[in-house]
Amino acid sequence: MEMVKQRRLDWYLIGIAVLAAFLNFWGVWNDDTVNPYYTAAVTSMTENWSNFFYGALDPSGFVTVDKPPVALWLQTISALIFGIHGWSVILPQALAGVGSVLLLYFLVKPTFGKWAGRIAALVMATTPIAVAVSRTNNVDSILVFVLLLGAWALFKAVRKGKIGFLLLAFVLIGVGFNVKMLQAYMVVPAFLLFYLIAAKLNWKKKMLHLVIALVMMLGVSVSWAVVVDSTSADSRPYVGSSQTNSVLELAFGYNGMERLLGQETGTNSGGAGQGDGMPSSSNNNNIAPDTSTESSQNGQSNSGQPPTPPSGSSSSDGGGMGGTPPSGNGGGGPGGQNGGGPQGGGSKMTGGTGMFGTGTAGPLRLFQTALGDQISWLLPMALFGMAAIFIANWSRKRRFFQWNTAQKEMAFWAAWLIPVAGFFSIANFFHHYYLIMLAPAIAALTGAGFMALLHLFRKNKGVPGYLLPTAVIATTALQMFFIAQYSMLWMGVVGIIGLGLGTILFVIKRKQPSFTSWIAIASLIALLLAPTYWALTPMIYGGNSALPESGPQLKTSSGGGFADATVNEKLIAYLEKNSSGTEFLFGTTDASTAAPYIIKTGESVMALGGFNGTDPILTVKELKQMIKDGKIKYFYLPSNNKGSSSDVVTWIKKNGTEVDSSEWSSETTSTADATTSATTSENMQGGGGMQGGAGGQSGGTLYKLTGED
Repeated sequence: MEMVKQRRLDWYLIGIAVLAAFLNFWGVWNDDTVNPYYTAAVTSMTENWSNFFYGALDPSGFVTVDKPPVALWLQTISALIFGIHGWSVILPQALAGVGSVLLLYFLVKPTFGKWAGRIAALVMATTPIAVAVSRTNNVDSILVFVLLLGAWALFKAVRKGKIGFLLLAFVLIGVGFNVKMLQAYMVVPAFLLFYLIAAKLNWKKKMLHLVIALVMMLGVSVSWAVVVDSTSADSRPYVGSSQTNSVLELAFGYNGMERLLGQETGTNSGGAGQGDGMPSSSNNNNIAPDTSTESSQNGQSNSGQPPTPPSGSSSSDGGGMGGTPPSGNGGGGPGGQNGGGPQGGGSKMTGGTGMFGTGTAGPLRLFQTALGDQISWLLPMALFGMAAIFIANWSRKRRFFQWNTAQKEMAFWAAWLIPVAGFFSIANFFHHYYLIMLAPAIAALTGAGFMALLHLFRKNKGVPGYLLPTAVIATTALQMFFIAQYSMLWMGVVGIIGLGLGTILFVIKRKQPSFTSWIAIASLIALLLAPTYWALTPMIYGGNSALPESGPQLKTSSGGGFADATVNEKLIAYLEKNSSGTEFLFGTTDASTAAPYIIKTGESVMALGGFNGTDPILTVKELKQMIKDGKIKYFYLPSNNKGSSSDVVTWIKKNGTEVDSSEWSSETTSTADATTSATTSENMQGGGGMQGGAGGQSGGTLYKLTGED
């Protein structure tokens, strides 16, 4: 009978999984664009094995994307099975998002109980930025899933005492490195600490095991990079966003220290990273950057009108959560000057302070409106929960470092949370959706911590017994602060419910009536209302697939505040007629201009300077040889690059023959269809596609190349 009970389905978990699937999947078939940078790569990677292995942006394998290819491999496999559609390249990330919810339950449950696991899974499922990312083809949700698999293997290693599981855990971190490079290493301190304090082995064996595990992690991490860097440059694509054609340089430079220091190799060129970073390399072969303004891509088609704001709201005064944000109310985070919230609507990237609207660096940055409403809704509850877990499991009979299993696992999640939070508190070059890295730790500590807080509330007659109502009130206050930037009405509603329930918990603490648990549960539900609404916004209003975010600002910005990018059908027709026999349909300065045409036509478009338009891929001599060999005949120069002084572009402007715009340019353009995307990668902030010219920006010049000086 006991075995039958153990095998019964957990219907609460099934319900949470269904909710996660709904949030991650519903409506993704309406996404006509997704992130074009990666979709173009998937289009190219379906062409041949070489493109698949290297993660080539274009079918000719001219340049790679600026990430390792593991997540793109999964997207390509999905595209090979289902065809290249917006939803097919999103599918692996949406599945990873649901998988992370389930993994978190199975990580938390064994030690902290079913309800702790359920709450942790529910919090993960409704974390706004986690949902927003999982609905795109950005790779972060796959990274988190891989790291949670690593955590599962690590916990197994400790419980079973088998080194094989430990090695698997660190190998999976190495796999994570091949998803998004050094971002995977953020959790290494947590893995090391947990094995040291939890494994039932002597210190000598622990250290030996960890050394072996770290060596394997590093080996797996650099395996693809070493293969690529060891391959002759003539036999593979150029490594995009590197200045030395090296994956290792890309990993530790552009995708490494530059993220922390706020530098960006090359900055933007016709559609590249926004120019708050450091100046580009002075290499004359680079495509020189400009100072074009921020712009990007609406990742989801916005069919129909958004739902009517809740009763009593006003689109002019922001009376409902879904209403227009109050003009100019950017909101200042506690301890930050101008937290960087949306100012007058639009994307969070374009409002407030910070390199990408990420607020003012400092210890309280995650509590500012710039970042907080993407991830920090339950952060106070998680922090109080950490203390509660430690106190609830404290025993005077044990020495200070002789913690029980619950305390050790609390230390693991704390060691995941604190370094990652520290990075985002001081780093300059990151986007809002990177914050998904915090989601598992906050969710786990909220689930386990809430149950520990409830235990102390019931059993402890001293100060620790009042931690639960304190946590409810503190968390409610932070949520009110976030909501206030959009609606004073809904701030008041959330405040009345949350503060009211927290106060009731204070009042009934001593008497402990029979309905105590119901009040506690009601307070948790109240605290989940606002983040759940935020998690729904990418589905309701249309998310920004290139740079995902969540929140009511998506309503007024039509899914991130960016117009759909287009391709110029007349240009395509002209080039297909006149470029027959050439390897490249045409060349242009950067990936954002090239990507929509790669996806639309399936043909190669040369992104001369890679993603940022600044990679030193070709010299003038090499370009002239390609023209002589009949590989390329036309080059499109976006209007904001016409002043570039790089050798290659200068030579094209001097020696190319301008094609009369009446032959190829048309105001009538077509939006990239379900197999297309049209603007930018995660770092892209500049213009991109050429509308009126060749899509996304007006103007520009088409040159016919002859190779003659």
